[in-house]
Amino acid sequence: MKNDKPILVAGATGYVGGRLIPALLDQGYRVRAMGRSLEKIACRPWGHHPKVERVKGDVLDVESLKKALSGCGAAYYLVHSMIAQKHKFVEADRRAAKNMVSAAEFAGIERMIYLGGLAEKKKGSLSKHLRSRIEVADILQSGRVPVTDLRAPMILGSGSASFEILRYLVERLPVMITPRWVRSLNQPIAIRNVVNYLVGCLEHDETIGQTYDIGGPDVLTYRDLLDIYTREARLPKRWIIPVPVLTPTLSAYWIHLISPVPHSIALPLTEGLSSNAVCSDQRIQSIIPQKLLSPRDAIRTALDKIIQEQVDTCWADAGDMVTPEWAHCGDANWAGGTIMQCGYRVRLKAPLDDVWSAISRIGGQTGYYYADRLWWLRGLMDRFVGGVGLRRGRRHPTELGVGDALDFWRVLDVSPKEQLSLLAEMKVPGEALLEFKIDSTGAHDTNLQMLSRFLPKGLGGIIYWYIFYPFHEWIFFGMLHGIARAIEKPIVSGPERFTPRLHDSCAFPSES
Repeated sequence: MKNDKPILVAGATGYVGGRLIPALLDQGYRVRAMGRSLEKIACRPWGHHPKVERVKGDVLDVESLKKALSGCGAAYYLVHSMIAQKHKFVEADRRAAKNMVSAAEFAGIERMIYLGGLAEKKKGSLSKHLRSRIEVADILQSGRVPVTDLRAPMILGSGSASFEILRYLVERLPVMITPRWVRSLNQPIAIRNVVNYLVGCLEHDETIGQTYDIGGPDVLTYRDLLDIYTREARLPKRWIIPVPVLTPTLSAYWIHLISPVPHSIALPLTEGLSSNAVCSDQRIQSIIPQKLLSPRDAIRTALDKIIQEQVDTCWADAGDMVTPEWAHCGDANWAGGTIMQCGYRVRLKAPLDDVWSAISRIGGQTGYYYADRLWWLRGLMDRFVGGVGLRRGRRHPTELGVGDALDFWRVLDVSPKEQLSLLAEMKVPGEALLEFKIDSTGAHDTNLQMLSRFLPKGLGGIIYWYIFYPFHEWIFFGMLHGIARAIEKPIVSGPERFTPRLHDSCAFPSES
């Protein structure tokens, strides 16, 4: 199916959507990429491709869906509310699927393609996560627009939540006391093969309205995957001891502590592993033939991507990116509450490019240029209270885009050689922003500003701010000196404390 009508991808900035769009473009398709943030879409490597149209839409807003689907020939539905809605994801997915059916019928598109979940339908045995995926498929297929449902087991690829859990379990734990679900059967599939099947469905009209199981070439247990990863990562033998007392809930909390994947994501994934996920039909292999990567090859490929720092998409980059209302330019300082601020600035004898290079590398393996052990301790404390901690790292060592996860921050705005704005996603009694601004006053003279802004929630938030205020001053002072050392350029003046005017503290525009 190839014509002039664009193909809508709902979930364009998600893990699968972000890899599907380049594959569609390679095949010559026009793509309409839909997401809640146009800036986030624009920051993707394909965001400014001449055949990509960026459109703002939300599956929970049926009117925005109708506009996004208008004029499209087909649509991919790659949305799942597990990250955005967490414990309320079942109802959110149900409502979103119904909205998609209504909007697709209104727009008159020719077909939809949905990536669902694969599991044996045994009464009462499926997790809430898998039941929701199956229910979404049923809702989508109940409409007048034909839907192709691809049911996938565990997806292996660099940056996927399933792969990150596997990776951290093996790399962090030489001895593992594991639950019984490590014996469940699975037929994991490489992300490359998933994308090939998704694209291939557009090329083969016989897939319209059909349901297919998609999986890799091998059926094996999760324990087998642990052993394969150990060998591919060239690690010493891991001792695995299954016990009957570890429930998926306890497993999810343990995964939360040792990996970047939070409990809210780990729980539905571990619950899903309790069920066998093996293909019951192989029809799609004859319709869309391709070389299926073995789990060993998929893991090796993912590890190579991580080593080469070429992870295209990551589970942590999906989900909501909500700019705090109080941070918009034009708001009074008291709008929504008292905004606490702490700012330091320095003047460096350095080109603008050198200073920006240091700012763009912050976090991840680079660290924060000062008191990294304290940053690590703050991340560890955050994990213990249910936060995201520092282990998410960053998608790329030097490149940043709007919506990227960066340790326990989220990138709200990035303007190369001008500014970087980060929203705190750690557990704090309020909303916090960390902003960097740079400007050149000459060929080798650059001003750098660091500003922390905090909107406290209640008395606890105010107390929190004033307790940590001396640490902010000390750390900011040290970070500015650390940046100067990192780029090996002298400080002309500062660091010095400053209090910005409201207009100066506006770091990013609101979306229209």
